[in-house]
Parts: sequence; structure tokens; C-alpha cells
Amino acid sequence: MLPAVIVALMLISFTRGENPAIQVILTRKGLQYGKHLGAGWVQEKLEHITLPDFSGEVLAIHYILTGITITKCDFPEPIVEFNPNNTGFTTSISGLSVALTGGWMTHFGLIHDGGSFKMAIFGLDVTSVVELGKDPDGHLSVTSVSCDAQIGDVDIRFEGGASWIFQPFVEHFKGRIRGEIRSKICPNVEESIVSLEYHLQAMEVSIQVDEDLVLNIPLTGVPVIHASRMILGLKGEFYDMKTRKRPPFEAQNFTVPEQPDYMLSMGLSEFTVNSASYALYSGGRLQVLINDSMIPPYIHVRLNTSSMGPYVPQLPKMFPGLLMNLQVYASEVPMFSFQPGVVKLELAGAVKASAIEPNGTQIPLFKLNVDLKFDGKVWVAAGRLKGSMALQNLTLTLAGSEVGHFETDTLESLLKMGVMAGLAKLNVELGKGVVLPRMRNAQLVNTVLGVEEGFIAMCSDAEVFTDSFN
Repeated sequence: MLPAVIVALMLISFTRGENPAIQVILTRKGLQYGKHLGAGWVQEKLEHITLPDFSGEVLAIHYILTGITITKCDFPEPIVEFNPNNTGFTTSISGLSVALTGGWMTHFGLIHDGGSFKMAIFGLDVTSVVELGKDPDGHLSVTSVSCDAQIGDVDIRFEGGASWIFQPFVEHFKGRIRGEIRSKICPNVEESIVSLEYHLQAMEVSIQVDEDLVLNIPLTGVPVIHASRMILGLKGEFYDMKTRKRPPFEAQNFTVPEQPDYMLSMGLSEFTVNSASYALYSGGRLQVLINDSMIPPYIHVRLNTSSMGPYVPQLPKMFPGLLMNLQVYASEVPMFSFQPGVVKLELAGAVKASAIEPNGTQIPLFKLNVDLKFDGKVWVAAGRLKGSMALQNLTLTLAGSEVGHFETDTLESLLKMGVMAGLAKLNVELGKGVVLPRMRNAQLVNTVLGVEEGFIAMCSDAEVFTDSFN
């Protein structure tokens, strides 16, 4: 039971054999925290369960022990360790003592009787080894490798009825009952592991972000177990549901630094965010058509040929008094790169300008290429993920024109002012941040985030709400 609880707690933390783009690491500190929670949960549950009836025959006396309820459980601190040899965990409980009550019924020939009993089990030792793996669909799998249970002693006190007749036979009952209890411990442990395996198989290995965008997070290989930590590698690839195109780049191998002072560590490679960019780009979602109605009233430059005259002198002469629209789109896949302390973004875009005749006919005017470079920072403060962005470079060039050549310097300055104004508003929101993801049963605390070469590393402790298990 306890190994299953620990694996479940750890999971509340996410093919073709490629490098994982996301790594999740459970440290020994996290394992021990899970052990502590699991032990408390198991003890609480044990005190509220009713055990199945026991029946048998000793010296021609047929007996039934029924309504067996645990009244007290002295649950010692279990020992839970990573087991590299079996790619899993080893859990040991030594010296568990349990007090039980229930009813007894016997018949011996024509004698039928019944009453109550009190039972104490001393020195219960259980050792369980579980193995973690990966199924063909990328789910985490868990199987029982071995289980051993031993019981030191059992004491029974019959009360009521003709218990004074049967009490002398306690020594005969004890051996049988001890064997019955011992025989049921490991099957129950293994049943709980099978139940956990069933739930693992039902877990989704992809996340539907929106109608078209999906994040694929199956395991890329079996868990890697060391003496001090466990590493899960996840695919971490976005794709567009309509095109289902794979990005023309692969996830690169990376190593998250070991952080034994934290319960959990996670590494997110730049492949994951770039696969999102590629999915949006290949799905045709990185484009927008801008018309004059979308320009805020306080902006003095309007989208018409007259207002654009200072920037493209030919327009008012060739197409006087016409509205315009701008088709803005990414001409290449926007690419992120993670470097120590900074996130860089390079974006190549284009703008196609058209004039609109009164009858709705669109007249191509010119095309501009726009190249932008941004630097960004991300950090965690007060339980919120925060960030900032700064423009490093903006270049505007004329790629083609139906109205003749014109200089783009003034348009570039205008665009740069617009981008800077947009960044100022964006940075206000990024500075406020967003609350770190929180699950129904747990939240991250003491979280530290840093940008490394090729990946973002996050270390954190976790706080699990034990009342959620009730």
C-alpha cells in the first residue's frame, strides 16, 4: 500500500526513443516527504477500516471471527529508498502493532456460542519492492517485484458466552490466525499496486491546450533510478491537430543539476517552446489582418493613404482617400534560445499593405520585412512566475513595392515606438506574474528558477494537502 501512495504523490508532480524535452526529478528529500505523508495517511485509514471475516477449524472447533475493526495502530516510521537494481522503490515497515476488536462465533458438536474478542498483533514486518517502467503508449507503469510479511505474535482475548471454555484453546487459534493474517498482507499490497497501475494507464499523455494545439508528454524511456533521485523524461512536444507536422529540429540532450536540498527539480528545454512556435506557425496562426477600426483613437497615424503620405509619399497621389489594411505574419518560425540568465527570441515577419477600393477591391501596395530580436528574463517571486522583455533590435526593409521605391527609416522609427509602447504594457503584466500551477492536492513552495544553456531549470519543494486524501 505505502509504495503505491508514494508513487501517486510523486506523480502529482508529467515514442520513438528521442531525447526528452522535459525532465522531472524526485529527490530523496521529496521521497521522504512522500513517505511521511503516506505513513500518516495509511495509519489514519487503517483506523477506519473493517477487515474481512476469518473462519476455520481448530481441534474440531469451527470458529468465525467477524466484524473485525482496527481500534489502534502503532505505525512506525517506514523506510523508503530508491532501488536502482529494480528501477523502483523498496519500502520496509518494521514493528507495526495493531489492536483489533470484533465478534466470535463457534460451534463444537451441538454447542453453539458467541461473544466478542480483543486481539493484538505485535511485531508486524512488511517489505515491498516495486518496479517502475514505461508502457508502449508512454504511460508510467508500476509492478510489484516482491513482498514479504512476517508477524511476531498475536494475542486474543475472548469475552462473553462460554468464552471461558474456549480461552484455553487460544494457543491453537493464534497460529492459525497469525497465518491467515500474514497470508492476506502481501495480496493486499499487490492489489493496491495493481489499482495504481490501472489509474496510471488511464492518465492522459497529451494535454489539449486549445481546439488545435496539443502538448504531447509521454515518457521517452523508462525512469532512471539512482540512489539519491529518480528522473522521468517526457517528450514535451507541441503539435497542431490539423497539420500534425513534426518540427524540423530535435530535442537536444541536457542535464538538470542535482539539487538534493529540494524535493523536486524540473528542466524545460528550448525544444518545447520552439515546438509550440512551429505548431502555431505551421497551423497558420501567426498572422493577423489589421484595419483602421483596430487602431486606437488616440493614435494619430490612421490606416489610410492620406495619413500614410508622410511615410510613403506616393500613396496620396496614386490612391487618394482610400482606406488601407495590413496583413502581418511571421515569415519564419519564431525561435527561442535559452542562454545563462536570459531568454532570447528572434522573430522574422512581413507586412503586406493594400488599399481598399470603395467596392471592396484590394490593391496591393508594398511589402515590408521586419526582423526583431528580444531579450527576456524569467524568475519566481512570492509564488508567482514573473518576467520581462526588452527589444534588442528592429530592422524594417522594403521587400517589394507596387508604388515605387521609398525609404523605410521613418516607418522603422514609428514601428519601433509602437513596439516599445507595447512592451511597456506587456512588462507591467509580466511583472505582476502568474500564480505557479497548483494541483487540487498540492502546490509548489520555495521555488527557484534559472535559465541555463539550452533549458530552464526549476527547483522546488511541495506542500501536499493531506485532507484531500480523505
